Amino acid sequence: MARYAQWRRSRPAVKMYNSSQAKTFIGVLMSFQRVGLFAAMVALIVLWSACGQVYRPVVLPCSLGGLPNCPIETPPSPTAFHAVFGISLNVPNYPGNAMQIDVGGDSIIGETPSSDASAPNIGDNPTHAATLPNNTFVFVASAASLVPGGIDEISTFAPATGLISGGGLGQVSNVPLTPGSLPVFLNTTENGNIYVANFGTNSVGKINVSDNAEILTGPVGVNPVSMAEIPDAQKIYVANQGDNSISDVNPLDLTSTIVPGFTGTAPVWVVARGDSQKVYVLSQGDGQLVTIDVATDAVTSSLPVGGGANYLFYDPNLNRLYVTNPVTSTLYVFAISGGANDTPALLTSIAFTAGSAACPSGCSPSSVTALADGSRFYVASYEMAPACPDPLAGTSGVCVIPRVAVFNAPNFTLKTTLTLLTDPPFSANLSTDKYQYAVPATSTCAPAVFPATYSPATVRFRVFTAASVDSSRVYVSMCDAGAIAVINTLDNNANNPTNNPTPADTLITDLPAAFSVCTASNCNGITSITAFSITSNVVTFHAANSFTGGEKIFVSGLITDTYLNSNIFTVISTGLSPSQFQCYFTHADVPLTSVSGTATIEPPSQSPIFLLPGQ
Repeated sequence: MARYAQWRRSRPAVKMYNSSQAKTFIGVLMSFQRVGLFAAMVALIVLWSACGQVYRPVVLPCSLGGLPNCPIETPPSPTAFHAVFGISLNVPNYPGNAMQIDVGGDSIIGETPSSDASAPNIGDNPTHAATLPNNTFVFVASAASLVPGGIDEISTFAPATGLISGGGLGQVSNVPLTPGSLPVFLNTTENGNIYVANFGTNSVGKINVSDNAEILTGPVGVNPVSMAEIPDAQKIYVANQGDNSISDVNPLDLTSTIVPGFTGTAPVWVVARGDSQKVYVLSQGDGQLVTIDVATDAVTSSLPVGGGANYLFYDPNLNRLYVTNPVTSTLYVFAISGGANDTPALLTSIAFTAGSAACPSGCSPSSVTALADGSRFYVASYEMAPACPDPLAGTSGVCVIPRVAVFNAPNFTLKTTLTLLTDPPFSANLSTDKYQYAVPATSTCAPAVFPATYSPATVRFRVFTAASVDSSRVYVSMCDAGAIAVINTLDNNANNPTNNPTPADTLITDLPAAFSVCTASNCNGITSITAFSITSNVVTFHAANSFTGGEKIFVSGLITDTYLNSNIFTVISTGLSPSQFQCYFTHADVPLTSVSGTATIEPPSQSPIFLLPGQ
């Protein structure tokens, strides 16, 4: 059974601190100063024994080798509390999902509601997310008016804290926007206000955090898709895809002017330099990296990066700009030296084309992130295989192989490459492994095909990556796979036994997104298993069914041959008929055996589309 198929039932229950316990804990911490170290330690011991089993939740993909085909895993390290947030799409007419990942625990510690229940939740068709600089609130933009009855809105919630990590997210509040706004981007360098780019109404909105309401809107160019407020909060620059312009917006009253010297086509991303002197714009249509001087709004340089470039990442620690181009399969790295007359200097370009070291089969680099310690940067990419080479993917048609290439930042050498649905391959040829590394392509995860441009009806990123602020983890959202990959960046974890270290830049686990709403005709279908056999690590279940290749099936209820119970199998297209279905399962051969059990269709996962580092 593939590790990818073991997520669903691996989440432990979360023990929550109640409010009185939390207040008591805070009081005890203060007592260190009031009554001395010894008395405080005694109080902490008493509190600990009163609280019971309070622990940081941990999700492991396997139970330390206790399941078939489950390699021994290394427990995660209990580092200082940090967070990363993931945003996922649901099916149309149902709200998306926001989740908070505890970096130290490698687990999901809070999620917004993901159904049509009356509880407040983020809206349909989420597009982007942002946090305040002080990390007190998370905001999610939802362009929901694309679906019947949907309401364009900005959702906000408080993250779980390090003190009460089991308490989950704060209640979601929603700020409705003008119908047809289609919000697609959020940004701020302030703690009191956050700004939203409205693709549908060609405007920028200002949301007051204390009132939790949109208090002002101002016109910009046609179809704004990205924006950046400079760190001193004096200006906001907005990329207007529809009329090939850049707007300079005053944050106080949202009045704006057009940057006169910008001539790029289809601007797609904007970042501001840390000293508030320069803004950098990536134009997708003509493939230019453009520098704008903040003091004068003059365009001071324009450098080629190829038509179709989709993402611009600013690394303030090394003063670099990274540009991904999925069309030309290239990553560009630029140095920026600072100062009034700075022009980016190309340091290197790295190929992801077929035959390259970064991706021998040819990949589309989609996003990039860098560690704050300056040691490495990570490029998330995906391979589109027209004839899927992974038999565990459940399809012989088009499939997606999500990958990450890890580079040493000082010299740009390739450190390693990873497939993200399993550990690095156990053999030289991925096709011989019995661990799933590919998934069927999902149409809703496909970005616009260049020269077409982004719209809120499509996703920006098939795969997206972000690093934790403490440089201990890198995350990759995988839209088609319905999961977020967790990569350990440390050479060893503090609580690992010395004979079982976790090497740096290895996959730890894949965290599943929330369940999506099942819309297929066989949703929640249960079928009776009457017999099975295993031949060459393929299990054939005899059962009347209407399954399709790639569906996930949960097997249970077997009184004999119980090693098949509580496993989630991926149905493969070969050997599938109305009377039987087949799945890969590593086990000795078993002749045809009569049994009595059930196979239940698992709901599909939602589709993660964006990651946001927290504190």
